[in-house]
Amino acid sequence: MNEPKNPSEIAREALKRLAVRHMAPTPANFQACYNEIANLPNVAPFPDQQLRQLALELKARNEAQEKALGELDAAIGRRTWSGVQEAFLDFVAAGEKSNSRAGDPAVVLPVLPAELATKLARFVECILPALGDENERVTATAADFLQALRQPSVEIPVVQGKLALMTHQVLFAAEEQVEIKESLLNLLHLIIENIGELSLDDHWLKGQIDGLLVAVAPPLTLRHLDEMERRLRDVLVKQHEAKTRSIEVQEEMRQMLAAFIERLSTMNASSESFQGKIEESARQIEKVERIEELAPLLKDVIVATRSMAEESARSREQLRSLQDKVLSTEAELAHLHRELDSASALARHDPLTDALNRKGLDEALAREIASMRRKETPLSVCLLDIDNFKKLNDRLGHEAGDNALIHLANVARRCMRPTDTLARYGGEEFIILMPDTQLEQGIDAMVRLQRELTRAFFLSGKDKVLITFSAGVALLQQDESGADAIKRADQAMYLAKRAGKNRVMGA
Repeated sequence: MNEPKNPSEIAREALKRLAVRHMAPTPANFQACYNEIANLPNVAPFPDQQLRQLALELKARNEAQEKALGELDAAIGRRTWSGVQEAFLDFVAAGEKSNSRAGDPAVVLPVLPAELATKLARFVECILPALGDENERVTATAADFLQALRQPSVEIPVVQGKLALMTHQVLFAAEEQVEIKESLLNLLHLIIENIGELSLDDHWLKGQIDGLLVAVAPPLTLRHLDEMERRLRDVLVKQHEAKTRSIEVQEEMRQMLAAFIERLSTMNASSESFQGKIEESARQIEKVERIEELAPLLKDVIVATRSMAEESARSREQLRSLQDKVLSTEAELAHLHRELDSASALARHDPLTDALNRKGLDEALAREIASMRRKETPLSVCLLDIDNFKKLNDRLGHEAGDNALIHLANVARRCMRPTDTLARYGGEEFIILMPDTQLEQGIDAMVRLQRELTRAFFLSGKDKVLITFSAGVALLQQDESGADAIKRADQAMYLAKRAGKNRVMGA
């Protein structure tokens, strides 16, 4: 059973996750990542400061509104949404009553500028589709707010009251949408895993299952989903071809077997007929008294023998043809299955860099560890992380960032041995497995890769960009799991970052 992580480890992993997901390091984002790693519910904090700032902007125009503002302050202090909503509604109602009093020309309420009202209405219309149309309260509140904003003139206190009510409804609707999305993803995972469990012998389906599990793992990106959809469609097309051809082959095999049985039956009938003719000829020969009577009988025997020989030759030729056809059909079917296995293998590779993905890495790591322990040879595990990748993304754009990842993967492949394995571990993190390699040799290999990167500049447009990385190398111990070795390599990589980056350290 895994020991629980201490808060400092969780905080460090949360900061790394923010960087991998290219999220702004705000308190809310950090809290969300921290809760995700620690398996804690991600409950949005009560916005005390924002509500108090909003309350300060509200100006009471009568005693009822002053009382409502006091109730609002108390509700914020108690952190009760229902109290906040009630206080806002009381404030708006008190303002509307004040507006309805006739003969009070002294009261002049500020009006929301028409341009701002139009933009605010457009903003409400844009966020509504994201909230869905299942919540009738949100729909009704939004419709009421939009109706007010589309009036020729609308007073600011009215807008403030309706905006507060709308904000309250949107908050709960957004939280519900997040929960629905997480529940659907969990349900999808269960369905996909269950399909995989029911189809253990289908290698092509296993590749598709692996790809789907990777595709639905957060964070979800449209580019990743589109790429996985394209690859899985290729697999499905090939699977359909193989299935259709398999059915055709089964029918061909059935027909060939029927023809084979028919030919055997024909051969047997011909043999029995030949045997009967020979026996009859033998009986007639025994009765021959003159030599002249023997000639026609011998001629019949020769004709029957020649006919039997020709029939046997035809049967052998037909059987040989059937055998060739069976072998050809089997070869075609094997070729289709090889193509299908090749297409399924794509589901184990990262679509951007063509390095192994996490699933492919797990399989390669298990294979290398088994080989290491069987042969009693060393295995070094390296984790490298591109330096200042977020700055590169921010300065040159995400497309340039993707091209930088592809460039690093290509340079790494040129420097690696055929026995080494490259895998993309995270956003800008890569794992390199180096079998038959001691720790010092692994460190030297990563230093050589760093030198090669200084010579092979990455081109972004016409600009030459120097890419560097920090790396940690761990020598896998005999009783150590792959995950633990990667963790030690990650710690060494972190020390390399702290030491000034563009360094390699051993664990």
